[in-house]
Amino acid sequence: MQSTHKAILKSLAAAGSLSLIIALLPKTGLAADYPAPGDFARGSKAWAENCGRCHNLRGANDLRDDQWITTVFHMRVRAGLTGQEMRDILTFLQSSNNRPIPANIVRTSAGSVADSGLSGQAIYNQTCIACHGADGKGALPGVPDFTDEGGRLTKPDAHLLRNMANGFQSPGSPMAMPAKGGNPALSEGDLRNVLKYLREAFGT
Repeated sequence: MQSTHKAILKSLAAAGSLSLIIALLPKTGLAADYPAPGDFARGSKAWAENCGRCHNLRGANDLRDDQWITTVFHMRVRAGLTGQEMRDILTFLQSSNNRPIPANIVRTSAGSVADSGLSGQAIYNQTCIACHGADGKGALPGVPDFTDEGGRLTKPDAHLLRNMANGFQSPGSPMAMPAKGGNPALSEGDLRNVLKYLREAFGT
Protein backbone atom coordinates (compact mmCIF):
# COMPACT_ATOMS: atom_id res chain seq x y z
CA MET A 1 0.00 0.00 0.00
CA GLN A 2 2.84 2.39 0.90
CA SER A 3 4.55 1.77 -2.42
CA THR A 4 1.30 2.61 -4.26
CA HIS A 5 0.95 5.91 -2.37
CA LYS A 6 4.59 6.77 -3.07
CA ALA A 7 4.15 6.03 -6.76
CA ILE A 8 1.07 8.28 -6.93
CA LEU A 9 2.83 11.12 -5.12
CA LYS A 10 5.91 10.73 -7.35
CA SER A 11 3.85 10.93 -10.53
CA LEU A 12 1.93 13.95 -9.25
CA ALA A 13 5.17 15.67 -8.29
CA ALA A 14 6.58 14.95 -11.74
CA ALA A 15 3.53 16.58 -13.26
CA GLY A 16 4.05 19.66 -11.09
CA SER A 17 0.87 19.05 -9.08
CA LEU A 18 2.25 20.27 -5.75
CA SER A 19 -1.03 21.93 -4.77
CA LEU A 20 -2.88 18.65 -5.30
CA ILE A 21 -0.34 16.80 -3.16
CA ILE A 22 -0.84 19.30 -0.33
CA ALA A 23 -4.61 18.92 -0.65
CA LEU A 24 -4.28 15.14 -0.26
CA LEU A 25 -2.16 15.33 2.88
CA PRO A 26 -3.96 14.77 6.23
CA LYS A 27 -5.02 17.96 7.97
CA THR A 28 -5.34 16.58 11.50
CA GLY A 29 -3.61 19.60 12.98
CA LEU A 30 -6.19 21.95 11.50
CA ALA A 31 -9.20 19.88 12.51
CA ALA A 32 -8.11 19.14 16.08
CA ASP A 33 -9.51 22.34 17.56
CA TYR A 34 -12.54 22.79 15.29
CA PRO A 35 -15.22 23.98 15.75
CA ALA A 36 -14.16 26.95 17.83
CA PRO A 37 -16.11 27.53 21.05
CA GLY A 38 -19.17 29.76 20.80
CA ASP A 39 -21.12 31.83 23.32
CA PHE A 40 -23.38 29.89 25.71
CA ALA A 41 -25.95 32.66 26.28
CA ARG A 42 -26.30 33.50 22.58
CA GLY A 43 -26.51 29.77 21.85
CA SER A 44 -29.38 29.20 24.26
CA LYS A 45 -31.29 32.09 22.67
CA ALA A 46 -30.55 30.84 19.14
CA TRP A 47 -31.63 27.30 20.12
CA ALA A 48 -34.92 28.61 21.49
CA GLU A 49 -35.59 30.82 18.47
CA ASN A 50 -34.39 28.51 15.68
CA CYS A 51 -34.52 24.92 16.94
CA GLY A 52 -37.06 24.74 19.76
CA ARG A 53 -40.05 25.27 17.51
CA CYS A 54 -39.31 21.99 15.71
CA HIS A 55 -37.54 20.00 18.41
CA ASN A 56 -39.74 21.19 21.29
CA LEU A 57 -36.58 21.89 23.29
CA ARG A 58 -35.15 18.41 22.91
CA GLY A 59 -32.93 17.59 25.87
CA ALA A 60 -29.20 18.16 25.36
CA ASN A 61 -28.44 14.75 26.86
CA ASP A 62 -30.32 13.02 24.03
CA LEU A 63 -26.98 13.01 22.17
CA ARG A 64 -23.33 12.88 23.23
CA ASP A 65 -21.15 15.95 22.70
CA ASP A 66 -19.50 14.45 19.59
CA GLN A 67 -22.91 13.51 18.13
CA TRP A 68 -24.13 17.08 18.58
CA ILE A 69 -21.24 18.27 16.36
CA THR A 70 -22.49 16.20 13.42
CA THR A 71 -26.13 17.11 14.09
CA VAL A 72 -25.52 20.86 14.36
CA PHE A 73 -23.43 20.89 11.17
CA HIS A 74 -26.30 19.12 9.38
CA MET A 75 -28.95 21.44 10.82
CA ARG A 76 -26.92 24.53 9.92
CA VAL A 77 -27.90 23.96 6.29
CA ARG A 78 -31.51 22.93 6.99
CA ALA A 79 -32.22 25.79 9.41
CA GLY A 80 -30.19 28.43 7.56
CA LEU A 81 -27.92 29.13 10.53
CA THR A 82 -24.79 31.24 10.28
CA GLY A 83 -21.47 29.72 11.27
CA GLN A 84 -21.46 31.76 14.49
CA GLU A 85 -25.01 30.69 15.38
CA MET A 86 -24.00 27.08 14.80
CA ARG A 87 -20.98 27.40 17.12
CA ASP A 88 -23.04 29.17 19.78
CA ILE A 89 -25.77 26.51 19.68
CA LEU A 90 -23.19 23.73 19.84
CA THR A 91 -21.55 25.36 22.88
CA PHE A 92 -24.95 25.66 24.55
CA LEU A 93 -25.82 22.01 23.89
CA GLN A 94 -22.45 20.65 24.96
CA SER A 95 -22.40 22.76 28.13
CA SER A 96 -25.96 21.68 28.92
CA ASN A 97 -24.93 18.07 28.34
CA ASN A 98 -22.22 18.15 31.00
CA ARG A 99 -22.83 16.11 34.10
CA PRO A 100 -23.23 18.08 37.35
CA ILE A 101 -19.90 19.06 38.84
CA PRO A 102 -19.03 20.23 42.38
CA ALA A 103 -18.91 23.94 43.01
CA ASN A 104 -15.51 25.55 42.47
CA ILE A 105 -14.95 27.02 45.92
CA VAL A 106 -12.07 29.46 46.28
CA ARG A 107 -11.42 30.61 49.82
CA THR A 108 -9.46 33.67 50.85
CA SER A 109 -7.05 33.67 53.77
CA ALA A 110 -9.85 35.05 55.95
CA GLY A 111 -11.93 31.95 55.20
CA SER A 112 -14.59 33.77 53.18
CA VAL A 113 -15.53 32.71 49.66
CA ALA A 114 -13.86 34.76 46.92
CA ASP A 115 -15.74 36.06 43.90
CA SER A 116 -14.85 37.55 40.53
CA GLY A 117 -15.66 41.11 41.62
CA LEU A 118 -18.72 41.26 39.35
CA SER A 119 -22.09 42.14 40.84
CA GLY A 120 -24.84 39.56 40.97
CA GLN A 121 -26.76 41.57 38.38
CA ALA A 122 -23.77 41.65 36.01
CA ILE A 123 -23.32 37.88 36.27
CA TYR A 124 -27.06 37.33 35.78
CA ASN A 125 -27.02 39.49 32.64
CA GLN A 126 -24.00 37.61 31.25
CA THR A 127 -24.89 34.03 32.19
CA CYS A 128 -28.53 33.62 33.22
CA ILE A 129 -30.66 36.13 31.32
CA ALA A 130 -30.90 34.14 28.07
CA CYS A 131 -32.94 31.41 29.78
CA HIS A 132 -34.42 33.20 32.79
CA GLY A 133 -35.28 36.50 31.09
CA ALA A 134 -34.71 40.10 32.12
CA ASP A 135 -37.90 40.01 34.18
CA GLY A 136 -37.07 36.70 35.91
CA LYS A 137 -40.23 35.06 34.59
CA GLY A 138 -38.39 32.55 32.38
CA ALA A 139 -37.65 33.08 28.70
CA LEU A 140 -37.95 29.40 27.69
CA PRO A 141 -40.61 26.74 28.37
CA GLY A 142 -40.12 24.98 31.69
CA VAL A 143 -37.82 27.65 33.16
CA PRO A 144 -39.06 28.67 36.65
CA ASP A 145 -40.72 32.04 37.27
CA PHE A 146 -38.69 33.78 39.98
CA THR A 147 -41.54 36.24 40.60
CA ASP A 148 -43.97 33.46 41.62
CA GLU A 149 -44.87 33.99 45.29
CA GLY A 150 -44.80 30.27 46.01
CA GLY A 151 -42.03 29.49 43.53
CA ARG A 152 -38.34 28.73 43.44
CA LEU A 153 -37.16 31.63 45.60
CA THR A 154 -39.09 30.28 48.59
CA LYS A 155 -36.39 27.57 48.90
CA PRO A 156 -33.52 28.04 51.40
CA ASP A 157 -30.25 29.53 50.16
CA ALA A 158 -28.34 26.25 50.66
CA HIS A 159 -30.81 24.38 48.45
CA LEU A 160 -30.70 26.98 45.67
CA LEU A 161 -26.89 27.32 45.79
CA ARG A 162 -26.54 23.54 45.46
CA ASN A 163 -28.80 23.57 42.39
CA MET A 164 -26.91 26.50 40.88
CA ALA A 165 -23.51 24.87 41.46
CA ASN A 166 -24.40 21.35 40.30
CA GLY A 167 -27.08 21.97 37.68
CA PHE A 168 -30.78 21.26 38.02
CA GLN A 169 -33.75 20.17 35.94
CA SER A 170 -37.09 21.63 36.95
CA PRO A 171 -40.03 19.20 37.01
CA GLY A 172 -41.72 19.31 33.60
CA SER A 173 -38.79 21.06 31.93
CA PRO A 174 -37.34 19.27 28.88
CA MET A 175 -33.85 20.73 29.41
CA ALA A 176 -31.70 20.95 32.53
CA MET A 177 -29.84 24.04 33.62
CA PRO A 178 -26.13 23.13 33.39
CA ALA A 179 -23.82 23.47 36.39
CA LYS A 180 -23.16 27.16 37.09
CA GLY A 181 -25.41 28.07 34.18
CA GLY A 182 -22.75 26.75 31.81
CA ASN A 183 -20.08 29.13 33.12
CA PRO A 184 -17.51 26.99 35.01
CA ALA A 185 -15.46 30.08 35.93
CA LEU A 186 -18.04 31.17 38.52
CA SER A 187 -16.98 30.69 42.15
CA GLU A 188 -19.24 30.06 45.12
CA GLY A 189 -18.99 33.76 45.91
CA ASP A 190 -20.27 34.61 42.44
CA LEU A 191 -23.21 32.24 42.89
CA ARG A 192 -24.04 33.85 46.23
CA ASN A 193 -23.99 37.28 44.59
CA VAL A 194 -26.36 36.05 41.88
CA LEU A 195 -28.74 34.57 44.46
CA LYS A 196 -28.71 37.81 46.42
CA TYR A 197 -29.59 39.67 43.23
CA LEU A 198 -32.41 37.22 42.45
CA ARG A 199 -33.97 37.76 45.88
CA GLU A 200 -33.64 41.54 45.68
CA ALA A 201 -34.86 41.88 42.08
CA PHE A 202 -37.56 39.20 41.86
CA GLY A 203 -38.37 38.01 45.37
CA THR A 204 -41.73 38.85 46.90
